Amino acid sequence: MNHDFKILVVDDDPEDHFIMQEYFSEAGLGDIVVFRENGEEALSYLAGLPPNGLPALIVLDLNMPVLNGLQTLTMLKEQSHLRHIQVVIYSTSNNDHERQQCLEQGARDYFVKPFTLEAGTLMIERFRQMLAESLQ
Repeated sequence: MNHDFKILVVDDDPEDHFIMQEYFSEAGLGDIVVFRENGEEALSYLAGLPPNGLPALIVLDLNMPVLNGLQTLTMLKEQSHLRHIQVVIYSTSNNDHERQQCLEQGARDYFVKPFTLEAGTLMIERFRQMLAESLQ
């Protein structure tokens, strides 16, 4: 399946890369996922893309080295050519304060990393809805 958009997943854990790739592949979206290991790599990747090549969705881990998810989110929202991209946080943290901080900084949603197939499937369905909205 070929799509005209990408999903950027930013997470420092290779196991989480594998899990996310599996979820997206099961949903028929595996060919559009791009992975980076931290916020600095993600911002560098985005800087090298033409405006029509930017991802439709960015999934950020909250706890990463170099630039964490909140720092990366803040930098994305400060850049006029990137602030329109939908960003969701995907984290092991279920801390309400961190969740609220991310939403206030412009995250569209906040997901606690699922450890069940059902939770992962629900998360991917939400991502599909967000992608559909961004393409309208």
